[in-house]
Amino acid sequence: MANNATEAKGFYKLSWMQRIGFGAGDMAQNLIYQTISIWLLFFYTNVYGLNPAAAATMFLVVRLVDVLWDPVVGTIVDKGNPKWGKYRSWLVLGGIPLVGLAILCFWNGFSGSLLYAYITYVGMSMCYTLVNVPYGALNASLTRDTEEITILTSTRMFMANLGALCVKSLPIIIAIFAPKVNGVAVYNTPDAAGAWFITMTIFALAGLALLIFCFSQCKEKVVMDQKEAANVKVSDLWMEFVRNKPLRVLAFFFITAFAMMSVSNAADSYFMTYNVGATPLLTTLFMWLGTIPAFIFMPLVPAIKRKIGKKGMFFLFLGVAIVGMAMMYTFVSIPATKSNFVLLCIAQFVKSTGIITATGYMWALVPEVIAFGEYTSGKRIAGIVNALTGIFFKAGMALGGVVPGLVLAWVGFKADAAQQTPLAEQGILWLVCVIPAILLLLAIFIISKYELSDEKMDEINHAIEARHLAE
Repeated sequence: MANNATEAKGFYKLSWMQRIGFGAGDMAQNLIYQTISIWLLFFYTNVYGLNPAAAATMFLVVRLVDVLWDPVVGTIVDKGNPKWGKYRSWLVLGGIPLVGLAILCFWNGFSGSLLYAYITYVGMSMCYTLVNVPYGALNASLTRDTEEITILTSTRMFMANLGALCVKSLPIIIAIFAPKVNGVAVYNTPDAAGAWFITMTIFALAGLALLIFCFSQCKEKVVMDQKEAANVKVSDLWMEFVRNKPLRVLAFFFITAFAMMSVSNAADSYFMTYNVGATPLLTTLFMWLGTIPAFIFMPLVPAIKRKIGKKGMFFLFLGVAIVGMAMMYTFVSIPATKSNFVLLCIAQFVKSTGIITATGYMWALVPEVIAFGEYTSGKRIAGIVNALTGIFFKAGMALGGVVPGLVLAWVGFKADAAQQTPLAEQGILWLVCVIPAILLLLAIFIISKYELSDEKMDEINHAIEARHLAE
């Protein structure tokens, strides 16, 4: 009876099928959007034929469009009530056009056309928002239980990294369809355009299937009622940002964390191709090490957090990531170890252990800032909050697209050159190690200002439920 009473107050326990189903939604988005985040700049410069500076400008323009579009989507999601579910409906309604436009981003039919690239990339990004904002809100609608949310987030990130592992296998998948030169697949020239298109089609259709599975397993239980929803306005986004300090801290953490990941991920393909001279197989193995630590450490997150606290966990793993970046920079800078692939893999594993664990857990903080907003304002505007975090997440992603393009243009990178200049190779190394390490130091400072402990969150959630029972 006690357990039923607790669940009646919104502290629901979920089955493993529900947890896996929810995680499938993030796996789907990784298959689609992370493929674009990691590989689209490389595709644009080496296969499609865009100038790096032009591509960087386009990435910035798309993010400016997102700044206007995300609040609109957040408001639509919070005010709406589709018959299939307030949030989960959008996994299908937004997922279908997202898949189509993601595939078209990697079509070379209008090779070199900047206009076509803008149309497909802007459209894809807008559809991604239609999926990502309600998906983020879906987390907070399943339960108020902080321990359950931690388990749910760990499961979600485990599934997300399964998707990331597939994305980082892209070179060997493309190699199956790409033309061969002296028996070696070539995936970084215009001749490989068809192979890129086929690979993206496979990933996107698999992503759509996973979105449908997520839709089937998730049922919203903690949502705003229709009377409250009718009063939601776009301006609520900025009002919430002003009055909700934990949300501001998390938003700026999102900027730095995603900028760091985006810069590093976008540069990895250039690093392995030009600094290391790796084959598609070795490139894939190196990128796998950027994901494999998730399967080791993410299941341990609940226990680690109980032991050292959420702040301690962030400090520990962000510090580990910086150590890994320092190791990689040192190995590549010393001639005697530059070509030692094993040492590079060790550094990549250390770096990725820190990044994946810290950035994976940060998604568990989103339901906390939603609950804090409900506690202080009386409105549970999950869609609005996720739109705001989405803006900052995409601001970080924008830096991830803009900075590499500008740095490559500045150091004189030439896509058609078999061997880059020493300055170009050094610029790529800055993108892989130095710039991300600086961003991580900033992220450590920002997250040190986060004030919502687990004990505080339990007090807030019980107070909210008591308020509802008294109404």
